[in-house]
Amino acid sequence: MSLDEAARQLKMAAHDAQVSFDCVGLGDLARAQEHAVTLRAAADAALTALARALEDLSPQQARSAGEDAVAALAEDA
Repeated sequence: MSLDEAARQLKMAAHDAQVSFDCVGLGDLARAQEHAVTLRAAADAALTALARALEDLSPQQARSAGEDAVAALAEDA
């Protein structure tokens, strides 16, 4: 897994957290729970990617790959 994947999964988790929060406010608890489950899955995937990157990348490589990953997500938005 790459930092691109970690960044993508973290962005997905943040989105699902916001949707879950909004659903709680609307009283739609089933949908809130559904999004809480998907946010957990995305966060777990990001954690796995980050753990692998810690093993595989030097600090300089991580900085460069991280900048590229965030820039790529910004371009997609």
